[in-house]
Amino acid sequence: MADSQPTSSSLSTGPKPKAPRRRWPLRLASWAWVGFGLVVILFLVYPFLVSTNFMFLFGKSPSLADLENPKVEQASEIYTSDGVLIGKYFRENRSPVALNQMSPLLIKALIATEDVRFYEHSGIDLQAVVGGAFSSLRGEKRGGSTITQQLAKNLYKIRRQQSRGALGYIPVVSTIVAKTKEWLTAVDLEQRYTKEEILRMYLNTVEYGSSAFGIKVAAKTFFHTSPDSLKPEEAAMLVGVLNNPTAYNPKFHPAAALRRRNVVLDRMGQAGVLPAAQIKALKATPIVLNYHVEPHIDGPDTYFRSAISQFVDAWCDSTGHDMYRDGMKIYLSIDSRMQAHAEEALHERMKSLQRQFDNFWRNRGSNPWVDEKGQEIPDFILTQMKRTESYKSLAARYKGQPQRLDSALNAKRPMKVFTWKHDDNDTTLVMSPLDSLAYYKHFLQSGMMCMDPYTGQIKAWVGGLDFRFFQYDHVKQGKRQAGSTFKPFVYLTALDNGYSPCDRIRDQRVTINYVENGQPMEWKPDNVTREYTGINMTLRHAMARSVNSVTAQLTEKVGWENVAKYAHKVGITSPLLPVPSIGLGSAGDVSVYEMVDAYSTFMNNGFRSDPRLVTRIEDRNGNVIQQFDPMQHRAIPAETAWLMTYMLRGGMEEPGGTSQALWDYDLWHNDNQIGGKTGTTSNYSDGWYMGMTKDLMTGVWVGGEDRSIHFVGSQQGEGGRTALPIFGKFMEKVYQDKDLGYTPGHFPKPTVKINKKYTCVSESEPRRRAAAIDTIAADNLLEQMNNGGGVPDSIRR
Repeated sequence: MADSQPTSSSLSTGPKPKAPRRRWPLRLASWAWVGFGLVVILFLVYPFLVSTNFMFLFGKSPSLADLENPKVEQASEIYTSDGVLIGKYFRENRSPVALNQMSPLLIKALIATEDVRFYEHSGIDLQAVVGGAFSSLRGEKRGGSTITQQLAKNLYKIRRQQSRGALGYIPVVSTIVAKTKEWLTAVDLEQRYTKEEILRMYLNTVEYGSSAFGIKVAAKTFFHTSPDSLKPEEAAMLVGVLNNPTAYNPKFHPAAALRRRNVVLDRMGQAGVLPAAQIKALKATPIVLNYHVEPHIDGPDTYFRSAISQFVDAWCDSTGHDMYRDGMKIYLSIDSRMQAHAEEALHERMKSLQRQFDNFWRNRGSNPWVDEKGQEIPDFILTQMKRTESYKSLAARYKGQPQRLDSALNAKRPMKVFTWKHDDNDTTLVMSPLDSLAYYKHFLQSGMMCMDPYTGQIKAWVGGLDFRFFQYDHVKQGKRQAGSTFKPFVYLTALDNGYSPCDRIRDQRVTINYVENGQPMEWKPDNVTREYTGINMTLRHAMARSVNSVTAQLTEKVGWENVAKYAHKVGITSPLLPVPSIGLGSAGDVSVYEMVDAYSTFMNNGFRSDPRLVTRIEDRNGNVIQQFDPMQHRAIPAETAWLMTYMLRGGMEEPGGTSQALWDYDLWHNDNQIGGKTGTTSNYSDGWYMGMTKDLMTGVWVGGEDRSIHFVGSQQGEGGRTALPIFGKFMEKVYQDKDLGYTPGHFPKPTVKINKKYTCVSESEPRRRAAAIDTIAADNLLEQMNNGGGVPDSIRR
């Protein structure tokens, strides 16, 4: 039987063989295309997500407004009225300059070192990025940032805490995000600015070490020169510092700075900036510094610094500006020339007066701190020391260890101290803390302010001997009793309430009864000389001679409460006690600042002008942001104000007037007129002089740091001998400086009719009636006679 063959049907019923798998390459290709698409999408979308800070993941990026108006922190500058720069406010000390004010070698050195293809790329140098990536893989540190990227990072603080998003706290990711923002910002900068503008912004923005930001401050800090005068080796050093301002600071790391400078010089040679021979010679030269760091202080190093800071701070709070970063220009009313004249006049007089003071107490064999009886106060220095912060710190450190505390107070060491013996006013002495305090307590102090009474502009402000050693300001901060310089407020009250300069009060001993706190009291004021002439004096003559008995009687007549009220009206802001002695200046402490303000009201036709130190503020481009115009309001009638200036002229014009010492100064050209008032307090603790000319009002105070430190006699200690000479010397210098434009001359004529009689016969010289009538009075007399008014009674007598 033959073998049967399988049929097709039987074969179909068996298992079929599996087909080979050939679809996986297609799937891989599909995934590759998907991945590629995602990368493309990510590449296109990722920058948008970063720039828009999608879901707060990436942090803030510079806005369009930020890009078009970059806000570089820039120091605000303080200028005097005559354009002299005297100080700055800053967190980052920076003063931008134009590119044409920089050395071309500086720019070439920067490009050769930091970004050799600067003019070829559009913000990102791909060749440098790839090269930096390969260098990192080899373990080498090599940056790929362009100058534009570095500008973006410095200008907008991209890596600061405030610019971080949620991803900014993840290592590596934060770096990628920050780098992306730098790239995007760099491209934006390149689109909006020229290469030259980018270089200018960069060199004015970056830090060079030693708190120097921007090339102008850096050139001044390290070489005391300007950016356009930098030598090749100096430019190379400053460019080298940019890589690491701390590690390559030539002041503190000279060897590292020298190596880095030479690297920059090499790159300058490779770029063909300088010939090889010159590069070799420059590399052999040492770094020669002329190093001076501008101190970081709140404004100018002067006594009026605090007043400027307070005013500008308040203005910034109300306007939203920042004086530490906005690069404003703040213009003062201070005239640098008048300020110099004031400082010189005060120093000349105080140096001479200190010599007299030292000799006086040396001859008495005593220290100058004395009690009411003129006896030296025991343990005065130790008592004063216990009030100081340094003592409190030492006492806390050595609590329960009196011997160690005493040892610390008496430990001697070299100290730089103030002296009048050297031209630079300082010297080094070996002293203990107690010695130092005693040394400084021997010095007399002084404060002086000069103001334009019509505008309120302060022209000079000298708060002490030397701000480096005595930082307490005796113009506004210090307050003392005003002595007889307060008397004019009594006469002001009288003139505004029915009295005239020719009314009379007898110079005689007087007792004033009053009630204080419900208790009956009496006061018997003495004249300075303890003598009473019995003369029935005119008010002008009495004020000119500073007669206490007449002032006390007048105070009682007008009311001491009213005297305090009128003093506050014209400019005194300190509290005043309404007591009978207020007219003699012993009812409260006042400042030189207040007294100048108050006296200026007399000269300004009865209007009070608030003293002004700042006149205008400009932005960094020179546009005026705010102009501070005079703020005036009427305080007293014009007639009363003019009569007060006439009364104050009596110090020079009335026989025996207390301002007569001014005849010794070169002030009397063009028939000049000067008004003023001296003042001296009990025990000669304070000497004052308030002096006025037709243009200026000046106040001067002289005294010890403590009231117990003073002269003990009128020959040395009265205001006419301590403070008046400073005013005399100052006005001499002002008149001699023709550029200032101040000239001697008569006070302004009254702007209103003067109804009160003021031309009266002097008590001491009844025969010289005409001498008592000044030019203005003669004009008024002639007008009155021409109008049929007859001859005034004062002339008939």
